[in-house]
Amino acid sequence: RSLIGLRRPSKRDLGVVAGGAVLLVVAIVVLEAVLSQVGLAPDENVAVETGRENPALFLYYIPVVIFLNSPAEELLFRGVVQGLFRRAYGVVPGILAAGAIFGGIHYLALAGQGSAAAYVGIAFVSGVVLGAIYEYTGNLIVPIVVHAAWNVLVYLNLYAQTTGML
Repeated sequence: RSLIGLRRPSKRDLGVVAGGAVLLVVAIVVLEAVLSQVGLAPDENVAVETGRENPALFLYYIPVVIFLNSPAEELLFRGVVQGLFRRAYGVVPGILAAGAIFGGIHYLALAGQGSAAAYVGIAFVSGVVLGAIYEYTGNLIVPIVVHAAWNVLVYLNLYAQTTGML
């Protein structure tokens, strides 16, 4: 319990959710643009590859990421991992270590079609942004909502692209 700050979001927290979601989108879009300029296309998650074969899966993934994936990942990586590293080494090392582990663990879900390093780097940056948001608010609900919003945006975009809506 001492590792995990969890409470009803305040009005300030809700503002951080909005700002954090924008920050996460901008950080990832900029990073992907930089990687593209050096010829690195990030690998894809196996779920994305599977969804391209059956686009309706992208819509089924949405409640999964809202209610299971995002809360579980944030509880583990921001709550437990970052909390333990913060306790032992301080805030910044805690954020960086949890971000690195978050990035590394995402390697396990890759399809093998692009740059694994680019994908892991993007996951690392995402983890650092989410970790900073958690430290700023002290409320695990905030990075959970930002993480879920990012995943929902990704799956809606993939659905729209795959079905020709975009």
